[in-house]
This record gives sequence, structure tokens and C-alpha cells, in this order.
Amino acid sequence: MIDATIDAIGRMAALGGPVVLILMAVSVLTMAVILYKIWQFRAAGVGRHAALRAAIESWDAGRISDAHASLGQSTSYLKPVVALGLHHRADTARMEAEAETLFLRLERGFKLLDTVAQLAPLLGLFGTVLGMISAFQALQEAGAQVDPSILAGGIWVALLTTAAGLIVAMPTAAVLTWFEARMDAERVFAGRAIATISGPTSHSQTQTDEVLDATFVPA
Repeated sequence: MIDATIDAIGRMAALGGPVVLILMAVSVLTMAVILYKIWQFRAAGVGRHAALRAAIESWDAGRISDAHASLGQSTSYLKPVVALGLHHRADTARMEAEAETLFLRLERGFKLLDTVAQLAPLLGLFGTVLGMISAFQALQEAGAQVDPSILAGGIWVALLTTAAGLIVAMPTAAVLTWFEARMDAERVFAGRAIATISGPTSHSQTQTDEVLDATFVPA
């Protein structure tokens, strides 16, 4: 099985030339980045904010102790952002900056995937143009003894690079779109969390609790 795959890759590279080899190398790099990003998203708990959501809802309802308890149970990568508001009373700008730092860390590699999705078809088209030039040169050298199979064979080989470029670009674009959609959802969640924590309702409730704590001091 492995030998057959290696032979198929070798034949494809021999037919498509250096452009196909470049696309193969790009596809390996792209797959490595995609697998790393999937692992990174899973390790960070992207989309898994049940405990953090409970903490924010408790804070918004004025249940401060419940909010802190739920926050302590959270394993979300956004926990430090919420903790800035709940524990340290940080302002909105600081929490947004901290959240954006975490988002940028998760979005590393997106530019590479976007570049591959855009340039792989162009690289395949470039290989096709080179192959067509070679095919027409062979046709010219044949002179009066033109064999249609020469032209057809050259065009078939030339179009192979376009197909290879599309094979690399289309899955990359689809996966990148999925990654970006996940990050958009994360930004919406973080924005709502920060707005809830730093909103006037939360501040007034916190102030009320502090006044009550200061008033009813045990003798």
C-alpha cells in the first residue's frame, strides 16, 4: 500500500514537474498547520465555556459568591479575562486587550492557510501555462508530421498541475473558513462577557454588596 502510494506520487511528480513537487510540499506543510491548529483549539477549550458562562450569569444576577465559585471550576482559556473583571475590577479596555492577545495566539497560522488557499490555484495555473508552452513547442517541432496525440498528451499533463493546485486550495479554504467562524463566535462570547462584567448593572450590584458588607459587620 505504501509502495503503491509512493509510486503514484512519483509518477505524478514526474508528469507535472517541479510545480507539482512544490504543491506537494505545500500540502504537507498545510496539513501540519491544520492538525496543529485543531490540537491547539482542543487544548484551549475553544467553544467550551459552560463554567465560565455560569460565572458570568451569576455575576449578572448579583450572586457574587456563585460567580467566583463557577469561575474557579472553569478551564476555559478566557478565564484570565473574566478573572480580571471579577477579582481585580479591571476596566473594559484592559479586558479587551487581554482577550485580543489570546485570540491572536489562536489565530497564528491563519495567514499561512489563507496564502495557500489563494496562491495554490495560481501556482497550478502557472504549471499549466508552462506545460502548454512545452506542448506547443513539441507540436511545432513535429512540423508537417503532426500527431494529435502529442498535443492531447501535452495538454493532459499541463492540466494536471491545475488540478493539483485546486486539490490543495479547496480543502484549505474550507478548513480556514471553519477556523475563522469558530474565532468569530469566540469574539462574540468574549465581548458579551466583558460587557456584562463591566456593565452598569454589575457595578451597581457590586457596590450594593460592598455597602452591605461594610454595614453588617459582626460584633
